[in-house]
Amino acid sequence: MQMNDMILVSIDDHSIEPPGMYDDHLPAKWRDRAPKIVRNEAGIDQWVFQDQVTTTPFGMAATVGWPREQWGFNPGAFSELRPGCFDVHERIRDMNVNGILASMCFPTMAGFNARTFTEAADKELSLACLQAYNDWHIDDWCAAYPGRFIPLGIVPMWDVDLAVAEVRRLSSKGCRAISFLEAPHAQGWPSFLSGHWDPMLAALVDEGMVLCLHIGGAYGLIQLAPEAPIDHQIVLPTQVTMLVAQDLLFGPTFRKFPALKVALSEGGIGWIPFYLERADRHFKNQSWIGNDFGGKLPSEVFREHVLACFITDKAGLKARHEIGVDILAWECDYPHTDTTWPESPEVLWSELQDAQVADEEIHKITWQNASRFFDWNPFAHLAQEQATVGALRALATDVDTTRMPKEQWRRRNEAAGIGLV
Repeated sequence: MQMNDMILVSIDDHSIEPPGMYDDHLPAKWRDRAPKIVRNEAGIDQWVFQDQVTTTPFGMAATVGWPREQWGFNPGAFSELRPGCFDVHERIRDMNVNGILASMCFPTMAGFNARTFTEAADKELSLACLQAYNDWHIDDWCAAYPGRFIPLGIVPMWDVDLAVAEVRRLSSKGCRAISFLEAPHAQGWPSFLSGHWDPMLAALVDEGMVLCLHIGGAYGLIQLAPEAPIDHQIVLPTQVTMLVAQDLLFGPTFRKFPALKVALSEGGIGWIPFYLERADRHFKNQSWIGNDFGGKLPSEVFREHVLACFITDKAGLKARHEIGVDILAWECDYPHTDTTWPESPEVLWSELQDAQVADEEIHKITWQNASRFFDWNPFAHLAQEQATVGALRALATDVDTTRMPKEQWRRRNEAAGIGLV
């Protein structure tokens, strides 16, 4: 196999939702109260919902077109962004130039756990907007290019019965996964161990859907020093994923729901060999605790439930057999600061070769495992020979991947009428 023969399915990217996304999906009675983009006096675009500024800044979320010197948590405007962040047609071109067949896109304005709608006061309006969000994501963003996106929904955390109903509704629309808070108790919600979320988990199992737990929402599980630099917020989330795995594995969740599928989104894989070794050793040594994994080791149960996801992870790839090659999947993370776009094939290929990964294992890691886990056919709309890195890049020879300062993007985009609010 050569690099251009790879087939890449990224199960962690992000959409920067465009203004007007609610226009066609919210009942008329709510339309004048829909979330709206407002450009403030400083020239910053902000989502406003129920009189509250709700969105996280664009900076960390949409820096893909900027030089590294401008990356950060700094806010911005749509006109300063690479259009592929929020325009699905340009996103496909950016996927093609990066050799990516398909992408799963996590929300930005709504938050990974629908935080925008969960924290708002009027819950009837919040539910209508949450459902409109899901309809936009499935019917507009994903449906615009069949076969190029794996749909991902959100659910109302404030009412578990409503969450169950939305899982059912999403499944009826062909959605195969939901995004959820990785450690609910870190933000004051009942934990997975409490049983509070069991009806929703049961619905996911019934519908054959995946619970995607994205990093970033579990900082409350660790107490950082008050002097901790910003680096902690970027380096530590994958380590916090181990705490999430511990809750699911040694708590009742995996035992109650033996068919539950969980993707540890952007959680990395290098930590897993040590964690599984430690879990098995603990299980064998501490028999007095009385843990029962149904005649299996904890590591075996982990592999039955989890899809472990990484962007770059040399150490993890070298230890892939200790983890389990069948539970590994790759991510691009466009348009965040961690993304390897537009050189994802080159970066991934280098790590795969360094770890001496065999061709059949490469296919598992780059597309087969994800396709099986999400019950998604990667070639339903595009033949396999047209889905390779080389074939997709051949469609995008005119795509300019130059990084430009955001001020230059603003001038270019506004001259073309792009990103105006």
